Amino acid sequence: MKKRIAFATCVQLGLSCIEEIYRIGGNLELLITLKDEKAKNKSGRIYLDDIAAKNNAPLLKINNINDQEVIDALKEQQIDWLFIIGWSQIAKKEVLQTPTFGCIGMHPTLLPVGRGRAAIPWAIIKGLKETGVTMFKLDEGVDTGDIIGQGILKIEDNTTATELYQKVDDMHITLISKYYSDIVNNNITLTKQNDAQATEWPGRKPEDGEIFNSMTIDEADKLVRAVTRPYPGAFYKDGNRKMRIWSAKTSKDNGEIKLVDGFLTPIDFEIEGL
Repeated sequence: MKKRIAFATCVQLGLSCIEEIYRIGGNLELLITLKDEKAKNKSGRIYLDDIAAKNNAPLLKINNINDQEVIDALKEQQIDWLFIIGWSQIAKKEVLQTPTFGCIGMHPTLLPVGRGRAAIPWAIIKGLKETGVTMFKLDEGVDTGDIIGQGILKIEDNTTATELYQKVDDMHITLISKYYSDIVNNNITLTKQNDAQATEWPGRKPEDGEIFNSMTIDEADKLVRAVTRPYPGAFYKDGNRKMRIWSAKTSKDNGEIKLVDGFLTPIDFEIEGL
């Protein structure tokens, strides 16, 4: 019997997955998103009204994934699997156990490496040569569940967050396409994560994007690339003005912002008052 699927998201990565499910002939019995006024400034924030109307899918707008109305809706629609993708709230035990078979998430690292937050910026800041996306069954931990599948993404020396976000988005689509029929036909193989190899990356705030003169060229360059759009951007304080930097070039010899071993010159930037 065909499984009944629900999907919770409020960002572009999740919407891309929903679009792919419909493109390959799948169906969603329930769509869940945040109420319109919530998380308006979240990176990649989207709304599901149009896709829900187009596909005649019930749309539930909520404050929190653990609210009783979510449990009730999952039971009412007799949901077998719930995808929770691009969602910053942690689903608790009752939500995880309400769908017949559980919940599925995706995380933009090669788990168990990089559990936690801000996966795309950290991959660039840490100078990784590759990262990826992991599809996994959610459990009560943070990014600790059994792995369904992974896809690897290369990171070049000049990769920006904008480019990596797009690659991550594309890989979400690829993994949905690859595993969706296995999920609805109960044909997935779950692989336990090796906790001995696990690392955790902390959340990042907009103020973490500040460039200091004590940074090296390498550090400043990585930071600019790591927090450019769709993130809040790097910035440099100069007297009573703040320079918001979306892209920049570096030089050993000359430039606008003095660093320990050279200079940074903004290319795409905005001046903001302090």
